[in-house]
Amino acid sequence: MKKIVSFICFCFFSVQLFSQSPDRQFWLEQMDKLAKPVIFNLAQNRLKEVMPVALSPVIDNAANRKKVAYLEAFARTLCGIAPWLNLEGGSQDEIKLRNQYRQWALQAVANAVNPNAKDYLYWEGGQPLVDASFLALSFIRSPWLWQHLDSLVKRQVVTVFKITRNTVPVYSNWILFSGMIETFFHKYGMDYDKVRIEYCVREFAEHWYTGDGMFSDGMNFHMDYYNSYVIQPFLAVIIETMKGDSKTCEAFAGKLTSITQRYAVIQERNINTDGSFPVIGRSVTYRAGAFHHLADMALRKQLPQALQPAQVRCALTAVIKKTLSVPGTYNKSGWLTIGLSGSQPGLADVYITGGSLYLTSLAFLPLGLPDTDEFWSAPARPWTSVKVWSGQDIPVDHAIDLK
Repeated sequence: MKKIVSFICFCFFSVQLFSQSPDRQFWLEQMDKLAKPVIFNLAQNRLKEVMPVALSPVIDNAANRKKVAYLEAFARTLCGIAPWLNLEGGSQDEIKLRNQYRQWALQAVANAVNPNAKDYLYWEGGQPLVDASFLALSFIRSPWLWQHLDSLVKRQVVTVFKITRNTVPVYSNWILFSGMIETFFHKYGMDYDKVRIEYCVREFAEHWYTGDGMFSDGMNFHMDYYNSYVIQPFLAVIIETMKGDSKTCEAFAGKLTSITQRYAVIQERNINTDGSFPVIGRSVTYRAGAFHHLADMALRKQLPQALQPAQVRCALTAVIKKTLSVPGTYNKSGWLTIGLSGSQPGLADVYITGGSLYLTSLAFLPLGLPDTDEFWSAPARPWTSVKVWSGQDIPVDHAIDLK
């Protein structure tokens, strides 16, 4: 019990002493520290001028990777904060901060898609397809953001999204990137390519489910975090958005819910008592972004019964502390460094740039829930690893078998 008590202190348990959850205050501070250099500078039309572009020591195409790094940083950051931008209410300080970010975000989008702006971003080729899809997902997660863009900017967004149709996605999770952009077009009443959506859903539904809550990434299964980085959150949003207009999405929706809930359990159990997690597979420099799926399930209020929202909050708080609060995480100018726990460039894959790292912002999705939601307001609860390694008895874990 002593260890459980110490955990409670660690997770800022005394909610009653604050006008809002101190966990939420910590998340807002960390989100602001991460997002401000990207969103503010792009809004000022100075992102390319001031953002240093770190490159993997084994980068495969330095010139091209550097060109797209700015789009990576922006689209991934915006995607993580989009649900919060869509939210209303909260403390006066939070409302003031959100209003400031809303202004920055609208101007940042305008500069990103304006061919005459200094910060017009690079939209042609493979990596731009990836990050255009994260921008499309931002608009799906934040209707407020899309609705408050002026008509010219909206047309320019559509133009750059259509450029990505020239890129044939790799036969892997990449087919979801094309699918997400078409899902955006559908959501906002524009002409869309239904085949690209049906294709990506069918491949995962009919060919790539491997069992026990996980999909392969294309033809082969890889033990990494891509079920969380991309696959399951993208599938969930595409199917939720398209369900009324696609028999394929409707048919797969129920099964996908079982899969996503099982994978949420697996993700939560991967978080150690100190917020660390297994360093497995590629793209580990996305830091807390490894838990995009768990954060998304909390945001959409689809956590399985076995996971209480407060225990997920505390587990993700520990992950954010472990990956974003250690020395060396940011350089002297406030930009993310390559690494998982501080500066560790040796962990970078051949495609990693300083912009890629901002996928970590996707851990902040639950900020899109109001501070009155159970996720934030309920007393702190230990997550599975804390329970087990403090000697608490819990029910045994079981795989799921879907027919």
